[in-house]
Amino acid sequence: MKDMQAHLQRLRNEAEECELISKLATNGTKKALFAKLAEHHRSLVKEVEEAITASPLIPSD
Repeated sequence: MKDMQAHLQRLRNEAEECELISKLATNGTKKALFAKLAEHHRSLVKEVEEAITASPLIPSD
């Protein structure tokens, strides 16, 4: 369970970092790329959260 939580936190951090880079980028292509990466990471966060809560083998905290 701690591994899943650690991975979840890592994904959240990466989403935040990509969002920040997107906001700071001056190149339009890079801005769009990092915005898309941030969106993808947020999607992964949601999927991992759902997997944690849906799994009967993994106790949720």
